[in-house]
Amino acid sequence: MSSISLLTDLYQLTMGQAYFEAGMKDTQAVFHLFYRKEPFKGNYAINCGLRTVIDFIKKFSFSDSDITYLKSLKGNDNKPLFSLSYLEYLAELSFLGDIDAIEEGRVVFAHEPLLRVKASVIVGLLLETPLLNIINFQTLIATKASRVCLAAQGDKVLEFGLRRAQGIDGSLSATYACVVGGVHATSNVLAGKLFGIPVKGTHAHSWIMSFDSEEEAFDIYSKHMPNNCIFLVDTYDTKKGIENAIIAGKKLQESGHKMLGIRLDSGDLNELSQLARKMLDDAELHDASIVASNDLDEYTIQELKKQGAKIDTWGVGTKLVTAYDQPALGGVYKLSAIDKNGEWEYKLKKSEDLIKVSNPGILNVRRVNSKELVDIIINEDENESKTAVMLTSAREVSYTQNSKTELLLKPIFKEGKYIYSLPNFEEINRKRIEDMESLSPEIFNFSLSSKCYVGMDKKLFETKQELLSKL
Repeated sequence: MSSISLLTDLYQLTMGQAYFEAGMKDTQAVFHLFYRKEPFKGNYAINCGLRTVIDFIKKFSFSDSDITYLKSLKGNDNKPLFSLSYLEYLAELSFLGDIDAIEEGRVVFAHEPLLRVKASVIVGLLLETPLLNIINFQTLIATKASRVCLAAQGDKVLEFGLRRAQGIDGSLSATYACVVGGVHATSNVLAGKLFGIPVKGTHAHSWIMSFDSEEEAFDIYSKHMPNNCIFLVDTYDTKKGIENAIIAGKKLQESGHKMLGIRLDSGDLNELSQLARKMLDDAELHDASIVASNDLDEYTIQELKKQGAKIDTWGVGTKLVTAYDQPALGGVYKLSAIDKNGEWEYKLKKSEDLIKVSNPGILNVRRVNSKELVDIIINEDENESKTAVMLTSAREVSYTQNSKTELLLKPIFKEGKYIYSLPNFEEINRKRIEDMESLSPEIFNFSLSSKCYVGMDKKLFETKQELLSKL
């Protein structure tokens, strides 16, 4: 990815000039990225987007063409919007700060920082929009994918959403996030190439319709693609389609190959899968999978599992890659500390809407996974009090640190140098599974109402209340 540093809102650049002209270009600041409400009316999210963030930060700079474009912008007096000295500053700009972040695939919660930026105040604010764009979307999709995979109860889940995704860039980000969330493979071949994701696919109804009969279509496909035969059986009549697939499967066996399975894309998926399983087993095609598609989501899959559907692979598309029932995560990015004469001065945003009051300090998240709380927001610059204040109830809960407690924000960039090693999908998957197996099962129960599992260290809570009282 080439530099796309102009992927920001105009007011980031105009505030940057105001900081620059006020002599604050070297002033250091701390920003935190977090979201305020759990997605999909659930209790958790799956963190995602760090890979893209790293790529963006590595290439953060303004090209000659970027500066030329900015020179062309005018203010309401028809004079240049930006000064030449500020544009010269931007032309030499690169990221020289620190970024700490929660790793991809980890279970995370509302209000806790997913990412922390410590940099000059101008650089920090210029990163706000792109970082939110990346993490909001990918975390949302990874969370949806994890919910779909939970509903599938260990069955394979395939992502089939490319043609319904939100543009080319959205499709690639969505496919990547789906795999972080637990999906096994994708139909998206470009994503397969770029990210090393397994690619899977069957054939379309148009293939069947191109021939004089369904049986002929299956025969020709078997002849030319004998190692990729999953037959779509509902073009005309599903029962007859299963019969024709069985005939084709037997012929494949005779030629030394194997039918992988069939795909159901319409009708009563429970009833048809029961019928298909019986017919396939009666034909001694016990290893043939039954793949289901057709506007699936976690709720449909959960219901089909309850009904006893004989489906072992789920192709999920539109409702997965578009996060169909929630279009945005709603993450925010807030200034929490600024350097004043060599000392950190803590900052927060005050609001009558309590959910919008931000947290001051240089923050991290400690995972303690105790009975009453999972995570504690702490201030890295202060000793912890060993007492947390629950965010929604203000109830105090004691906690202890032991060998299993963990600081979730990990160093990614230090003084502009990349110091992290990106894990592969297997490692990301392992971390996600470890989190989901170690945390309370009620967190992942779709039928339970939202509950807060996050507290704030008591000393940080008191600091926040003191700051609020002065505003």
